[in-house]
Amino acid sequence: MGAHCQALILLLGTLLVLLPRLPLAGAATRYYTFNVKLQNVTRLCNTRAIPTVNGKFPGPKIVTREGDRVVVKVVNNIKDNITIHWHGVRQMRTGWSDGPAYVTQCPIQTGQSFVYNFTITGQRGTLFWHAHVSWMRSTLYGPIVILPKSGVPLPFAKPHRDVAIVFGEWFNTDPEAIIAQAMQTGGGPNVSDAYTINGLPGPLYNCSSKDTFRLKVRAGETYLLRLINAALNDELFFSVANHTLTVVDVDAAYVKPFDTNLVLITPGQTTNVLLRAKPNDGCPPATHLMLARPYATGSGTFDNTTVAAVLEYYATAGNIKSRPLFRPALPVFNDTAVATSFVTKLRSLASPEYPANVPRRVDKPFFFTVGLGTIPCPGNPTCQGPTNTTMFTASMNNVSFNMPTTALLQAHYSGNAAGVYTTDFPTTPPEPFNYTGTPPNNTNVSNGTKVVVLPYNASVEVVLQDTSILAAESHPLHLHGFDFFVVGQGSGNYDPAKHPAGFNLVDPVQRNTVGVPAGGWVAIRFFADNPGVWFMHCHLEVHTTWGLKMAWVVNDGPLPEQKLMPPPSDLPTC
Repeated sequence: MGAHCQALILLLGTLLVLLPRLPLAGAATRYYTFNVKLQNVTRLCNTRAIPTVNGKFPGPKIVTREGDRVVVKVVNNIKDNITIHWHGVRQMRTGWSDGPAYVTQCPIQTGQSFVYNFTITGQRGTLFWHAHVSWMRSTLYGPIVILPKSGVPLPFAKPHRDVAIVFGEWFNTDPEAIIAQAMQTGGGPNVSDAYTINGLPGPLYNCSSKDTFRLKVRAGETYLLRLINAALNDELFFSVANHTLTVVDVDAAYVKPFDTNLVLITPGQTTNVLLRAKPNDGCPPATHLMLARPYATGSGTFDNTTVAAVLEYYATAGNIKSRPLFRPALPVFNDTAVATSFVTKLRSLASPEYPANVPRRVDKPFFFTVGLGTIPCPGNPTCQGPTNTTMFTASMNNVSFNMPTTALLQAHYSGNAAGVYTTDFPTTPPEPFNYTGTPPNNTNVSNGTKVVVLPYNASVEVVLQDTSILAAESHPLHLHGFDFFVVGQGSGNYDPAKHPAGFNLVDPVQRNTVGVPAGGWVAIRFFADNPGVWFMHCHLEVHTTWGLKMAWVVNDGPLPEQKLMPPPSDLPTC
């Protein structure tokens, strides 16, 4: 073969590899630079130097369209290692840009940088970005706004304005020190000192009346609120006094609209709601509180405070301090009935334009137990777990995941998995028991870096079963690299002979993060159409730290466009 033919073949191969990173026809490339640096921030009369992106807390908003390519150069100017995860972005064949430390990449070390490069495919709505190493995401997070393709209308009334409402947590001390102490003692970590809305705790906390997010609206106009739960460890109830919210989108997928006075949103989830400002009916202007406080089902400690923001109407006259103040009613913190009622209303739009492509058959069925447990303290006479001889742990199918020191994706791509991970993650619990009843004395939790290997495009069903080993507790599970359909859920133990008959295969909600019900189960389905290594973990950060996580390895398909792309040249090394 001539040299010019060899060069042409090499060029064509390179173009095939690079093609998925290019924006689609008519789309654009959006460039951003994220400088991670320390910034002094004062909340609750307490000043801390916190990690920020470009000096902002929360961090900058990424605005893009479906089909656009997004290129973000992240520069690490702090002492801690950093990665950024683009939470919910499908990352089709671009797993190198997904971001979880030691899963798809080694962290970005001090003074180093890395360019994340991916295309938004088949998604529109709201997602968010956050750090994905240790507890660094406590301050490193921000919105991702995905607009429809140019010229494509929304499937609901176009709002006059859209506003990001990002929930977070504020700690008066360094969260990295908090979790380090907890891991040393074996006990639960200290809870946050406040919840925040757009970085502000609001007037219900001491020394915080000026640190309040205010949303000013005009009578009769419609506003799209992009709700994002970036909190570390708590699910949240949210409500706006005297206003009905219309849910139109969750996790960047449209849903059948429905009205509600209350939204439940777990860490890792996003929910778009329409808020219609009341018409100008001659009534005196008023101030309305927007409140969020936790939905918590476990026996562990949690922040039981309430964050407030203010919704107020533009008025031509009148003193704002003299306006009446309205406050919404929120459920008690453990009101599972209210939480379930909200979740079961969610349905995919399932229209000709936005079909629900639910797997009807299942190639690979799995049954995973999730929950908390204990293990003996290794040589620690002052253990602070549930007893003075045990420490907290968390597991899936009795395996508490050990984070590797070499990134799983690099090991998979190079074919050098030996010593990094094994492929024997159990497909069912090794020792079945009454999962939501009285637990056995010894659940035999093991530790390991175990994965499940899937063939390309296999249809997968995972039943996630909560356990009551310590206490029944809701767990928000996040799957990287895929959206999935929530085809069923219920209370108690899953019954494979009875429950599948009730699965919704017509219009189940499409998500990337789902709450496993306290004392119950949830079933999800997806196609393994994205080659690479994909993390699945509880989005309560403390549970992830304790080991409630695993990974899927999806092998390449036979065609060039079904294969994982080569790693970028600037991929960080461990």
